[in-house]
Amino acid sequence: MPSSRLLPVLGLLTAATLWGVFWYPLRLLEAQGLSGLWSSLFLYAGTAAAWPFLLRGRMGEWRRAPLWLLLVALGSGWTNIAFVLAMLEGEVMRVLLLFYLSPLWATVLGWLFLHERIDGATLGILALAVAGAVIMLWNPALGLPWPASRADWLALSSGFAFAALNTVLRHLQGISVQVKTVAGWLGVVVMAGILLLAGQEALAAGLPAVEAALGLGATFLVLMTLSVVYGVTHMPVQRSAVILLFEIVAGAVSSMWLTDETLSPAEWFGGALVILAAWLSARRVH
Repeated sequence: MPSSRLLPVLGLLTAATLWGVFWYPLRLLEAQGLSGLWSSLFLYAGTAAAWPFLLRGRMGEWRRAPLWLLLVALGSGWTNIAFVLAMLEGEVMRVLLLFYLSPLWATVLGWLFLHERIDGATLGILALAVAGAVIMLWNPALGLPWPASRADWLALSSGFAFAALNTVLRHLQGISVQVKTVAGWLGVVVMAGILLLAGQEALAAGLPAVEAALGLGATFLVLMTLSVVYGVTHMPVQRSAVILLFEIVAGAVSSMWLTDETLSPAEWFGGALVILAAWLSARRVH
């Protein structure tokens, strides 16, 4: 595969892996007193360290598509805040399953707004990925994969917002990846700040927890977000959404390693289907 086709795939797989294990530092921060909203605020404020480098010579782009960039900010704000809150309130794997119904929303939105063709092969890959996710994450004790709590609804709405965000990013071909990325980060900071003010939630954590969140934002979050934005900008929405399903595999493995959980043969089989779907999707990138 030529490098021009391979780089977006590698970027998305890297981002999916990092996002799959990101629940763990979130819970460590919560244990030190940082709630989901405060974590979101400081994590994304930490990305400000990269803003001057990303925006150098590109400030004029903000005037070319202000309304579209506002949609990027709103979509990114809710996607990330709802995901963080769901991860802290719910069970990791159930949250991931509901979030990663996003390929279904992405396929519909890409067809409606971007006029992307949905052929039999695309539908087959989507079905394979979703089937793998259901097999891997199915737990009779939790019931059907349907929202049953606030965490479930947060995860589901985060997935829909993520699909909508990817559709907007794909549309904004004339705006650089750097500007779209900063718009998304800024959206999270502003939205988290508004929600904190509205809820009058006091900061309960000490300075070390705040510094840790800022540091994570300035390093891992910068890498994760740039990888996602680059990937979804350079390939059709439904294919990038399928490749990002690899986060489920990363989440399952990290849960097993970090929480002493084990994977059943069915879960391993489902994970294999997700990986196969990601590989088939990558092979079809053009």
